[in-house]
Amino acid sequence: MALTITEDNFEAEVINSDQPVLVDFWAEWCGPCKMIGPMVDAVATELEGIAKVGKCNLDDGQALAAKYSIKSIPTLLFFKDGEVKDQIVGAAVTQGQIADKLKGLA
Repeated sequence: MALTITEDNFEAEVINSDQPVLVDFWAEWCGPCKMIGPMVDAVATELEGIAKVGKCNLDDGQALAAKYSIKSIPTLLFFKDGEVKDQIVGAAVTQGQIADKLKGLA
C-alpha cells in the first residue's frame, strides 16, 4: 500500500529518502486519478524494499503542488536523491510502465 504523503512528512519521506520515491498527486474528485490509484498501490507492493511509493492528495498538499508546478492530475513524480528525475502526467499509463520507471532509478 502506498504511503500518505503530506506537507508535514514530505521532506522525511521523499527528499531525505535513500530509495527512489514515486509520488502520485491526486484528488478524491478526479476520475482518472481513481483509475490509476490501484496501479500505484500495486507498484508499491511490487517494489517494497526497492523504492517508496506515496500519494499526495492535492486538497491537503496545495503548497507541494505549487512547488512542483502540478498543473493537471494525476501527475506522478519520480524522485531520486531529493530531486525530480521523471514524471508522468495523466492516466494513459500501465502499471508496468510505472514500475519500470521507478526500477530504473533504483
